[in-house]
Amino acid sequence: MILTPLMRILFRLYYNPKIINKEVIPKRGPIIIVGNHKHIYDQCLTIMATKRVIHYLAKKEYFDGKFAWFFKMVGCIPIDRTKKNKESTDYAIEILQNDGAIGLFPEGTRNKTKDKLLLPFKMGAVSMASKTNATIIPFAITGDYKFRSNNLTIRYGKPMKVNSNNLEEVNQELYKEVESLLLK
Repeated sequence: MILTPLMRILFRLYYNPKIINKEVIPKRGPIIIVGNHKHIYDQCLTIMATKRVIHYLAKKEYFDGKFAWFFKMVGCIPIDRTKKNKESTDYAIEILQNDGAIGLFPEGTRNKTKDKLLLPFKMGAVSMASKTNATIIPFAITGDYKFRSNNLTIRYGKPMKVNSNNLEEVNQELYKEVESLLLK
């Protein structure tokens, strides 16, 4: 969180990303920012788009390495992808109940495939939104992480509320929204 303003400037200068439709991100209230995951720096694009502190769920292995200090300083929440994470999930829900912002990648990992636009979405985002009445802000990242890129883009879609008890159906709607943003 302390490093965020400096990171925004350096990231913008180095990668030159385009940020489209960031005005849909509410300035207040609980939000979950959700999109595709192609690169380790994906969360930086959402952090650049808002002044809100976004607490990203990040694999616990990031907290074991030499950059653990960085993930802690930017407010990431460690998550063990091999099992249920009640403690991490409860903490994320607490942040949302206090009108905070959570970021996650529902694919669960970076999509390194060449033949799939998106991996199947896990249920965490819609489940947390249902429990906290948080607004889901879908996004899609396209382009390349190269110096002074001319095509690196993050595009935000229409905010969503979970107004149904059928979370699988809502998760499919979210998947389709991110997919349509990727194809724009």
